[in-house]
Amino acid sequence: MSRKKFDPNSTEPFNLSRTGVEDFVRCPRCFYLNIRRGISKVKSFPFTLNNAVDALLKKEFDLHRAQKTRHPHVAEYKIDAIPFSHDSLEDWRNKNDALNRLDPESNFRICGKLDDVWVDPQNELIVVDYKATSTPKQITLDEDYRKSYKRQLEIYGWILKGTGFKVHKKGYFVYANAKTSPDAFNNTLQFETIILDHTLDDSWIPGKLLDIRKSLTSNQLPLSGEECSLCEWVAAAVNADK
Repeated sequence: MSRKKFDPNSTEPFNLSRTGVEDFVRCPRCFYLNIRRGISKVKSFPFTLNNAVDALLKKEFDLHRAQKTRHPHVAEYKIDAIPFSHDSLEDWRNKNDALNRLDPESNFRICGKLDDVWVDPQNELIVVDYKATSTPKQITLDEDYRKSYKRQLEIYGWILKGTGFKVHKKGYFVYANAKTSPDAFNNTLQFETIILDHTLDDSWIPGKLLDIRKSLTSNQLPLSGEECSLCEWVAAAVNADK
């Protein structure tokens, strides 16, 4: 996907990642500085253990994809679906712009890389995301920061619908929760896998894309997000000597 700055005078569609949309939701100011002014945002540390679990889950579900069978965890949760087979699946997973949808109102081409897709007997696609964590608490989607996870599924479903697929009203998170109860590590992590469902609501997406265009075509720096720690740090640093 292009990393060029947004040009408000250009009539060409602008590639905007799913992560970019989320960045705007979290902090319009940091997003503007990055996309309009070309000031790169602070990079976060990679979650390498999470990435390893993600890769292994993909391999595991790919075995059932090849056999056209339902994964035991999916059967346990009584979800009537199998992994979806498609020639472009690996591109959807690995290429930034392979899965995309052009929104004509905002003139943004929204792109993203998804984890997986299942399909039900009605040939409706089910958007799936893999997550890894380690917590003794019950895992739910109620925590405030997990709103971004829900938006992630909703954007992927919206993209798939825009490319002609029927999309199921529910998406799923496959959570691998590492246990800390064993007495020793012994070079082995033990996981409990749970599946959480989320009813997709993509009605917010078109309006949010228009908000993003309005912001990027303005020469005025937008306000910070209410809980942007980076903007708070910058403001504190600027005022430190006053």
